[in-house]
Amino acid sequence: MISQFFVLSQRGDNIVFRDYRGEVQRATAEIFFRKVKFWKEDGQEEAPPVFNVDGVNYFHVKVVGLMFVATTRVNLSPSFVFELLQRIARVIKDYLGVLNEDSLRRNFVLVYELLDEVIDFGYVQTTSTEVLKSYVFNEPIVVDAAHLSPLGPAALFMQGTKRIPGTAVTKSVVANDPTGRRREEIFVDIIEKISITFSSSGYILTSEIDGTIQMKSYLTGNPEIRLALNDDLSIGRGGQSVYDYRSSIGSGVVILDDCNFHESVRLDSFEADKTLALVPPDGEFPVMNYRMTQEFKPPFRINALIEEAGILKAEVILKVYAEFPSSITANTISLQMPLPKYTMRASFELEPGAVGQTTDFKEANKRLEWNLKKAIISYHGFYIVGGCEHTLRARLTFSQETHGNITKESGPVSLTFTIPMYNASKLQVKYLQITKKSGSYNPYRWVRYVTLSNSYVARL
Repeated sequence: MISQFFVLSQRGDNIVFRDYRGEVQRATAEIFFRKVKFWKEDGQEEAPPVFNVDGVNYFHVKVVGLMFVATTRVNLSPSFVFELLQRIARVIKDYLGVLNEDSLRRNFVLVYELLDEVIDFGYVQTTSTEVLKSYVFNEPIVVDAAHLSPLGPAALFMQGTKRIPGTAVTKSVVANDPTGRRREEIFVDIIEKISITFSSSGYILTSEIDGTIQMKSYLTGNPEIRLALNDDLSIGRGGQSVYDYRSSIGSGVVILDDCNFHESVRLDSFEADKTLALVPPDGEFPVMNYRMTQEFKPPFRINALIEEAGILKAEVILKVYAEFPSSITANTISLQMPLPKYTMRASFELEPGAVGQTTDFKEANKRLEWNLKKAIISYHGFYIVGGCEHTLRARLTFSQETHGNITKESGPVSLTFTIPMYNASKLQVKYLQITKKSGSYNPYRWVRYVTLSNSYVARL
């Protein structure tokens, strides 16, 4: 049972606010933002996703820079509320085409209409875009792609050339094209989040892929479609290695530990020819979620070393190897490493000719940061040469003599990144077939692959 729902900007501006039960004071948005902004409890610098203030439970998730928050006085399952907040964000995005502060402000009437249908007196009714079409009548004011925030969903696919047009990920499911006809389009993404733990020498200790085949449909008439995956796809561990240096999305055996499918998917012919049949609902939804822990080639490899260099000094050596193909570009690469609490200063030394790299020592939380704005495997101008090691040396100065093992007081090293058009599992969509023939359908031969870091760390 939800008491309130509201959306805040990064500045704390209250963009959307709906009080469903009137049992919680209306100043909760201000209380929440002040608490999150200046959180200093339990030795943490960031507020947890759920906390309690004066008997009110606050649940929040961050979506493209916006804070989606729910409050309640009763004891609710955090997983339930977090899933609800994510689904509300997805429904709003389906109707507005793009989810950012500008689109919310321009479409506040439509957003409030959606919220009143999704939740009634604090109880969830539906989060299905298709079901909501029968009850929501306002048309969206579509925000032009030029007004997109850099935090928007299209940011992942704006690097390089020959990418999907901007409207592919920003168009509303109820919006029409300028001629008054609804565009008949469907888009498929394969998004993988990688979790890997390396030893200090760069060997893999644990590895896992959490992946999703995400679909966004603008098709009218609810036609059945067929989605074909790898012929040699198998579910369940069979002891077979899939470690293959030849290709990131090419053919080859793909062994998934387990998977689950959207309720609309029929598996009649899945065992025979690895084909999924479904009637896609309007909007964005996961066709298939899967997990893989078999051996696979990581896109990056990390080596980390810290050793004493005197009574009050130590040296950190970090090496990152980029191991994806030459045609792939990685974005937003950031490496972080916690340092001993008694670290006073840090000076950095990058390899000669390094361009587009920044380093910083966050004194408040004793953390080293190394950012690479762009890394590309083939050498073009100032980009980083793939296949080579990229090294950072940091010289640390301590405020006291070390009394213990500085290795245990440092790390682990964590790496975050985004790699469009790359997937480590080699799962691929061979074809998408619409069984109902229509001249208005607009086939577009493209599947977007994206790999993200989930938990990518190296122990010292």
